[in-house]
Amino acid sequence: MTAEGLVSAYADAAERDAEASVRPKRLAEFIAQDRVRDQLDLLLQGAMRRGSPPDHILLSGPPGLGKTSLANIVAAELGSGIRVTSGPAIERSGDLAAILTSLAEGDVLFIDEIHRIAKPAEELLYSAMEDFRVDVVVGKGPGATAIPLDVEPFTLVGATTRSGLLTGPMRDRFGFVAHLDFYSPTDLEALLHRSARILGVPITDDGATEIAGRSRGTPRIANRLLRRVRDYAEVRADGVVNRETAQAALKVYDVDALGLDRLDRAVLTALVDLFRGGPVGVSTLAVAVGEQPDTVEEVCEPFLVRAGLLARTPRGRVATEAAWRHLGRNPPDGTFGAGSPPAPDLFSAGPDQP
Repeated sequence: MTAEGLVSAYADAAERDAEASVRPKRLAEFIAQDRVRDQLDLLLQGAMRRGSPPDHILLSGPPGLGKTSLANIVAAELGSGIRVTSGPAIERSGDLAAILTSLAEGDVLFIDEIHRIAKPAEELLYSAMEDFRVDVVVGKGPGATAIPLDVEPFTLVGATTRSGLLTGPMRDRFGFVAHLDFYSPTDLEALLHRSARILGVPITDDGATEIAGRSRGTPRIANRLLRRVRDYAEVRADGVVNRETAQAALKVYDVDALGLDRLDRAVLTALVDLFRGGPVGVSTLAVAVGEQPDTVEEVCEPFLVRAGLLARTPRGRVATEAAWRHLGRNPPDGTFGAGSPPAPDLFSAGPDQP
């Protein structure tokens, strides 16, 4: 199990194939993100009518919202090939030059986590994006020579979960920048029905509603929870994913009614029971739950803040009244957020980070 209480990153081939099978292949199949879909459709249709590659595309947003799927859809809509790599994998400018010079005309180059690309490679990418040319330096010192190499016209699709870490020159070279928002429960229900049809899983409306409500507004999590509930339904029930089966299955996998997993609840419980609701520093909180501070800050906190269960203050992390209520405790007088309304709609459109 991962920190999200879902499947391991080291899932077997069948698990990866199942995840790939439910990904939309065309823009018309992509559920939700209506504004981004409409903008992309205009961009691609215009480019195809002109007979030229579309402008470079930057997709930003939290993990699991469909950035990789959209990159593959761009290539499919254009009828082009796609080359996939990631920012951390490009350590030297020569690595990027080899990729760029191997592209055919009109190909799509998808770079995931593009904000983590090495600086020398990023600078090489500037000229490739603007002029379709790269300068490869041969030799060292005074005898070094720059050899210009032409690159076939291509479209770069960059994906990032941390758009603020992109440099200004890099961001400015993208002709289209799109931000993907969390999905609403209604959109997730539609996505789950589609995925269930593809996987051959009988699912009822109330079963889809139950899973959607625990999926953190994220399609990737919704699809993974669907597969776990399917396993439970086939082994311990009648094979149909309904509300009762979903509730029982997700209890086994430690996913509660709000979508909190074991680590999320451990953080809230430590904050409430050990530190009386805070404020407490993230390092101290991480020690209390036996995790690294980065894990608590990057994996747990964004969702807990978005769910209205935790607040970041100058003095440290504080449990809100909703957190106390969710854990079944009565908040003491003076607790942060006392008298505040219930937790807000978790997945309304908004920024990806609190």
